[in-house]
Amino acid sequence: MQVEPEHKRRIEEIMAETKCESGLTCHKSEFENLCKARAIGNDSVLECSHENTWACKFRFNIGHSWFCTCPVRVYLGVKLGL
Repeated sequence: MQVEPEHKRRIEEIMAETKCESGLTCHKSEFENLCKARAIGNDSVLECSHENTWACKFRFNIGHSWFCTCPVRVYLGVKLGL
């Protein structure tokens, strides 16, 4: 996926600050293998699909809903609609 230079620079900054247990596999796949999530009107959290079943330190549930606070994934969801 092609990302505009200003977004690419910001994503790289966020990745440098983020400790990811999966080694930022989203970036390694050039953002083609992203978990299913959607922006919910907040710049710090996404709602995860129930299809996302893997363990991740950025994923948590409240009731029957799952959420993601991964800074890289949130940026991609909020700013790029991915």
